[in-house]
Amino acid sequence: MPKPGRDLLRLADSVILPGFVGTAPPDWLRRRLSEGLAGVVLFSRNITGPAQVAELTAALRAENPSALVGVDEESGEVTRLEVAKGSSRPGNYALGVVDDVALTEELARDLGRDLAAAGISIDFAPSADVNSNPGNPVIGLRAFGADPELVARHTRAFIRGMQATGVAACAKHFPGHGDTSVDSHHGVPVVAGEIEEHLRPFRAAIEEGVRSIMTGHLLVPRYDPSTPATLSPHVLTALLRDELGFEGVVITDGIEMAAVSGAYGVGGASAMAVTAGADAICVGGERSDEATAAEVRDAIALAVMEGRLPEERLAEAAGRVTGLGAWSAAARAAHAQAAREGDGRVEGEIGLIAARRAVKVTRRSSAPVLPITVAAQVVEFAPEMNLAIDKGTPWGVGEPLGKLLPGTTVARLTAEESRAAVLEDLLRSSADRPLVIVARDAHRYPWQAEAIGHLLSARGDAVVVEMGLPERSDLGAVHIATYGSARVCGQAAAEVITGTL
Repeated sequence: MPKPGRDLLRLADSVILPGFVGTAPPDWLRRRLSEGLAGVVLFSRNITGPAQVAELTAALRAENPSALVGVDEESGEVTRLEVAKGSSRPGNYALGVVDDVALTEELARDLGRDLAAAGISIDFAPSADVNSNPGNPVIGLRAFGADPELVARHTRAFIRGMQATGVAACAKHFPGHGDTSVDSHHGVPVVAGEIEEHLRPFRAAIEEGVRSIMTGHLLVPRYDPSTPATLSPHVLTALLRDELGFEGVVITDGIEMAAVSGAYGVGGASAMAVTAGADAICVGGERSDEATAAEVRDAIALAVMEGRLPEERLAEAAGRVTGLGAWSAAARAAHAQAAREGDGRVEGEIGLIAARRAVKVTRRSSAPVLPITVAAQVVEFAPEMNLAIDKGTPWGVGEPLGKLLPGTTVARLTAEESRAAVLEDLLRSSADRPLVIVARDAHRYPWQAEAIGHLLSARGDAVVVEMGLPERSDLGAVHIATYGSARVCGQAAAEVITGTL
């Protein structure tokens, strides 16, 4: 078979959003952008600060003015722009706990302003998943909650706020990743039974005019018993396009994730996704080299030549991607002009305000445990997080508490380090000081529950702070739930502990 021509390769390139390494575009990426590559996805490895990102996006658009630049900036645990210091905004679950749609909209608008100023054209947020399974290993705090109607109204609010700044929102992970127990980075999650409740937030997002929707690598037997949603025309075309009426851009979750690439390879999965109805292929979280981007392009072009992918379908996808880039460029320019003229932005730390409002305190002792006014011992339990959360993202209560109570000491323990001997040493060294125990999804990790029980058996006066999903509030003399581990969530907890909030 002859090799694909330049025009076909260019068409295939116009639906690919690869990642890359470095804080400036490498030569291969500049070349591919000038030849028609759709754009890029930025990860924390590409980011050192807002000014640097603005320079980076300008350099990308010097090669392709309509290039889409996307980023996973959900706020809370999944942050890219603030990965070095932790997010200044809580994640979705905290917003759902507050349940003030005006607050959610303003926070998304505030975030959108920062993204627009950095030259970002699409934010892969919000998560519109209904987290109905408390044991979900990958969604959890990234969802607004477990109630479909609550998730739907906050999904709408987030989209309104984000898109008002000229940055496209992207509702994910269609058709709903909430009721799963497998991380699609590693395997294929199965969504059993009816999924109508999980579709409600996506219906709301479409009604709100969301510009893009990201697919989930999920097996949904109700619609397709054998092929993950990202690769299934029954899900992407029959359900999303025909039944739900979505006309915007369909973007895949990372195509290198094992749930889809494991069986078909990165290139094969990419071609299948476009055939099924996807418009843009996201790749580069785990494979970010030129060879991977070329593999995806060549596989899509080959599928056209072999008749597996109609060229009209590929052209339709390319047209949608180009249209999204044009919309964002015009909308961001209009927003920038409005900002120069004064757009009525409300000054203030909207993220910290939201985090403070989300905190829930359960007092279980009549003794005056709070406020703590002297240096404390903080013990933080650190589980292994899923790949969506950058391992280097700061979190915890110890650091902000230490600023309010100088002399506070912090011990952060992994599962391997949470041995009885280590815990006993900490109990001895803190016998004459207040003890603050910090957990992160303790209900999902038996080692955390065991370690917390060990400490509380000796120190019933301890304060327990849960920075994940608080399945229990009956731990410690005082239990504090932050519904998130973002920097501002730790700050809000420290303020409660010291009585400054």
